[in-house]
This record gives sequence, structure tokens and C-alpha cells, in this order.
Amino acid sequence: MSKNSVWIITGCSTGFGRELAKATIEAGYKVVVTARNLHSIADLVSVNTDNVLAVELDVTKPEQVENAVRATLEKFGRIDVLVNNAGVGYFSSIEEAVQQETRAMFEINFWGLMNMTRAVLPYMRKQRSGHVINISSIGGLVSYPGVGFYNATKYAVEGISESLSKEVAPFNIHVTLIEPSNFRTDWSGRSAARTESSIKEYEELISPFVNGESHGKEPGDPKKAAEAIISVAKSQEPPLRLLLGADAYHFAVNKYTDTLKNFENQKEVALNADFQDGI
Repeated sequence: MSKNSVWIITGCSTGFGRELAKATIEAGYKVVVTARNLHSIADLVSVNTDNVLAVELDVTKPEQVENAVRATLEKFGRIDVLVNNAGVGYFSSIEEAVQQETRAMFEINFWGLMNMTRAVLPYMRKQRSGHVINISSIGGLVSYPGVGFYNATKYAVEGISESLSKEVAPFNIHVTLIEPSNFRTDWSGRSAARTESSIKEYEELISPFVNGESHGKEPGDPKKAAEAIISVAKSQEPPLRLLLGADAYHFAVNKYTDTLKNFENQKEVALNADFQDGI
């Protein structure tokens, strides 16, 4: 990836998006930074107006998505890396979740991501190169109490990204899922919605999640995450999945070790479910 590579990063007002925007700008790339409120990213543009463009963007609004892509092409002429970072959290037991709020989260975390992806793919396909980087979560691999609907959005992102990676590989377009554990961002702070538990049986189980007790104490460093994402974008053979954080690594390995053990235990049942030879 050359220094002339053009990045579009969604959700640059806080967290991963902001740190990644700062890191890519400092590295000398051409960067389109986006947020729903331009004021929140004005300082990013002031660093280098020639190589940085700020665009107002709500990923759930198709007209704004189209405008962001059009503005990128008008200023820089190409799109090399799309980072789908915009997203929100939601904390509640599954039984108590408010459907309107969980649907709104799906609109951002899944459909917003797909709006951006489908908008840039024609141009990446035409230039026969590109990299779509989707910020998923360890919660897209491992499920936890109190964030079931958030898990569901990230599982959806995981599934469609894996399929997409196979569809666009012939065009030299890469897809990478970033799967962080707890990082010191606003994900569990102002960027998250909560439905307080009123069912006593759930309170003890989900209260650490719903009450945001770990907010501000997370072990993950967003600056190091930004460095890792840039390294992936520079790789000749980027991975489909990149775990970030010690917890992400250990939780994922434990999950798939247990899953493989379960598959092996059920092997005979699985194989016997097919028609037998000659019948």
C-alpha cells in the first residue's frame, strides 16, 4: 500500500475511528474522515487540508453515503481502504430489550456498514484493488449476557464479511474483520444505549454490563489498535480476522477449542444423518 492510498473511515468523532484517523493522517495517507457532526472532526482536517477531507455522514442515510463516496472520488480520484467503524452498543437482557432501540442498532451496525460497503465496491472492482476493513468485536465470535442483540449485529457482520471476502477475491479486494475485546473507547459510555433490568432474576447476571462498571478501566489501548489496523492494511496477504486484546485472543481460542471438541463428540451423529451409500 503506497502513501498515496486513499482511506475512508466512518465514525471518526471518538474511539477507534478517531485514533485511526489521527494515525493514518500522521502516516501521510489521504484520508476522508466522517462523522454525523462535522464539528467533532474539524480538528482532524486542520492538520493537513490537502490530504484530509471531512464529510458529514450518517451511515443509515443512503444520500449521505453516496455523497461521501462522491466527495472522496472528486478530491482524491480513488478509494483504496474503507474502514467501517461507525457503530453503537446496547445493554439489556434479551427479554427486556426495547425492539425500537435494537432495530436502530441493526440499522447502524449492520445495514449502515453494508450501505458503505456496497457504495464503494463498484469503484474498487473497477480499479481491481481495495480493502474493506470491518470493525466487528470479540462479541461477533463469543456471546455474553446483557449484550445479546449487540452480539447479533456483530455475528451478522462476521457472516456477511466472510461471504464478501470470497466474492471479491477475484478482483484483488481484501476483507478483514477486526475483533477487539474491551478497549478504552466510548463504546460502553455515551455511544451505548441501556435498558435497565426490572426482572430480578436477571439483575445479578447482567448488571455489570448494563451499568457500565468497566467503562474507563478497559485494558485495550485504541492507539495500539490503530497501529495494528494500519499494519493489516499494508499487508500483502491480510487476514480475514484480526483479534485485538488479550481477552479477545483467549476468549476466541477457548470458544473454538470447546466448539471443536463438541463437534468431535457428535461426529458419529453428524455423519449418520446422510443417506447411506447405495440407498
